[in-house]
Amino acid sequence: MRGLRRLSAQLRQRWSWRASRSRTARLTVVSQFFPPDFAATGQLLDDLSVRLAQRGLQVQVVTGQPAYAFHQKEAPQLEFHSNRCIRRTRASRLWPRRIRGRAVNGLLFCLRSSARLLRYARRGDLLLYTTEPPYLPVVGWLLHRLTRTPYLVLLYDLYPDVLVELKVLPERHGLTRVWRELNRWVFAEAQELIVLSASMAERLRRFCPEAAAKVSVIPSWADPERIQPLAKADNWFARKHGLEPLFTVLYSGNQGRCHDLVTLMAAALLLRHDRRIRFLFIGSGPQRERLIGLINDWGLLNCRFLPFQSLEVLPYSLTCADLAVVSLGIGAEGLVAPSKLYGHLAAATPIAAITPEGSELQQLVRSSGCGAWFANGDADGLARWIRHLADHPEEAQRQGKAARGLLLAEASPERITDQYWELIRRHLPFEKLVAIENTRRLDAEPEGWADLPRDIGPQEPGAVTC
Repeated sequence: MRGLRRLSAQLRQRWSWRASRSRTARLTVVSQFFPPDFAATGQLLDDLSVRLAQRGLQVQVVTGQPAYAFHQKEAPQLEFHSNRCIRRTRASRLWPRRIRGRAVNGLLFCLRSSARLLRYARRGDLLLYTTEPPYLPVVGWLLHRLTRTPYLVLLYDLYPDVLVELKVLPERHGLTRVWRELNRWVFAEAQELIVLSASMAERLRRFCPEAAAKVSVIPSWADPERIQPLAKADNWFARKHGLEPLFTVLYSGNQGRCHDLVTLMAAALLLRHDRRIRFLFIGSGPQRERLIGLINDWGLLNCRFLPFQSLEVLPYSLTCADLAVVSLGIGAEGLVAPSKLYGHLAAATPIAAITPEGSELQQLVRSSGCGAWFANGDADGLARWIRHLADHPEEAQRQGKAARGLLLAEASPERITDQYWELIRRHLPFEKLVAIENTRRLDAEPEGWADLPRDIGPQEPGAVTC
């Protein structure tokens, strides 16, 4: 009986979803990673899709089964929420921690999601492709040529340039040249190109001048309601791991090849005799084994490693830090934008930025007063500053306050959702956009106003009169 009730509920949800497609504007988001995966890109997309759905947009997410989700290996293939539908394809999990394995898994996801998108390409009004996997926008462009459905591209990283920088692909390799030429076609026909930083936008405009007018910078974000400053004495995570009496330097997130962690480890070596200071690494990635090897070789007792923490633990793991480290390797500026920054800002933690000279992170911490910048390799300067903050907690508190102020002013969820909504609404059918605007207006009006006569105003596309 319980199974019949569940089936009946699913059929009603599916029917309601399909029945509303003719009158409700729909955005289809395609990304390989989505919760319960703990990848930051998927978590942010989840938050964004919820907020867009709350504005009346019908959001469909096409994603894969979890590959980085702690102990959860399966998630429902079909989920319905208010104005949201999540469809998960079967996905390969061949060597997910290795570049070749991720390439194969990403290719299989592209093939499976493409088959699904072809089945209902004309049921959506707009598509949003991410660079998870990095060649997904090329697949999206091919689907566009077949269906003519308009699309946006959200570029988390710039490929194949990242692979060239990491020396995975040679600069003059045939695959590199073909990939870049396909990217030109993708960018030229996209309605909008979204990047995470101004330096990424500048690189993209230089690479594809004909698409320069389509490029918009929308940074990552963090929810200041979920992540709030918390004293260590009140933080169970800090107490559990013995961090309450220590000045904790935190690196949290992907320990990837584009991040400079050697400078941080060298600072830990210089401070190895200062028992007040602890270096905490939370996460995993290609550099993890190398870092652990350095700790063993150098006999460091002031470093500790923990695995990725669940979304529920994140507000406590981030606030256990007295200083947060965000880094980019030499050559990575403009190719990647570390989203880990924004959680630290929400936690009101001072930032140590380790990047090349002239980077956007350097300008950010200096202009906002939320931390300090160090050139790649400047372990001496970083170590001196860590010791200075440990000696002057009032200065760390001032910089932490500036960090949270920066988030609230520049990267709050409401501000970021407004920017995405402004881009998306440009490309929605006029009649469906008017329906959304009218519905939102009626929801906000006092009781009884809904019975008054309505005039939706001018019929010229883009003009909506309330």
